[in-house]
Amino acid sequence: MIFEPTLFGGAYIIEPEKMRDDRGFFARSYCGEDFAAHGLEPLREQCNISYTIRTGTVRGMHYQEPPHAEAKLVRCTRGAMFDVIIDLRPASPTYCQWLVSSLTAANYRMLYVPRGFAHGFQTLEDHTEVFYQMSHPYSGQGASGVRWNDPLFPIPWPLPVTSISERDQSYPDFKK
Repeated sequence: MIFEPTLFGGAYIIEPEKMRDDRGFFARSYCGEDFAAHGLEPLREQCNISYTIRTGTVRGMHYQEPPHAEAKLVRCTRGAMFDVIIDLRPASPTYCQWLVSSLTAANYRMLYVPRGFAHGFQTLEDHTEVFYQMSHPYSGQGASGVRWNDPLFPIPWPLPVTSISERDQSYPDFKK
């Protein structure tokens, strides 16, 4: 696995190291030893799949409040997505800044999202599927979010929003 650090401490773009032959390739998508070597949390508690029918759909920006905060590894297994994280760690030098990445089924890239970040995405193709590995199980009591169009975070969504949940539209403006 190839770990590419981002400007956001603890967040990584991860690419599988492909071992190719005439059949195709083999690659690891997760290795606890490699994650530990980079100081990352193990991702063993829960795995989730998100399937989105239409292009332009926004899901997010979600996070879990402590003590339910979680790290996650995000990978697009079908279609394509514009993936976004927002650093909500008050002591971080990148507090209230966001990072975007393109995750597609074709590029096999993954994004490691540490605790303390909001995460969301916009689908760039119909029938986009996302696979998440989580460090902790979901807790409804800890569920929170940042509105996708909060003026504090002028994220340059690439497409008009075609669909978004009522919950994701209703988060109040974020207070620094």
